[in-house]
Amino acid sequence: MSAKKSAGPSPESIARSERQRLAAEDGARAIADVERRAVDIRKNMARLRELREARDEADANLRASSPVPAPKKRTRKLPR
Repeated sequence: MSAKKSAGPSPESIARSERQRLAAEDGARAIADVERRAVDIRKNMARLRELREARDEADANLRASSPVPAPKKRTRKLPR
């Protein structure tokens, strides 16, 4: 009993290759989406870092320009 192979691909192999092609396209889209989100996150982190550094610098300048008040002397309470 010898079975001849058909000249064309079987319907199962066609369906399998179609599923693989769709999976590869979905994977490529998912990777591109992850990379795009990573770029957006890095941009936002840089923006927030600049804001934080500017705020810290302004606070340091404010502390440096305002005089430090002398500590108040404590007084003892006398017993009655």
